[in-house]
Amino acid sequence: MTYDRLVCANCAAPVAEGRCRVCRASRERMQDQGPFAGLNPAMLIALMVILVAALALLAHQAV
Repeated sequence: MTYDRLVCANCAAPVAEGRCRVCRASRERMQDQGPFAGLNPAMLIALMVILVAALALLAHQAV
């Protein structure tokens, strides 16, 4: 899940805004989770489809 959709339980504001220290800590933690942590599942699936298509194209050209 991306932090832009989360609502803080401490201040009831979106975590992406970082209004309180809890929001800022959560946002920082989620940003540090890796390069694909901010992607939504649809984007991850699209990247996988592109990767599989590229591999299939390369395999077809090798034959």
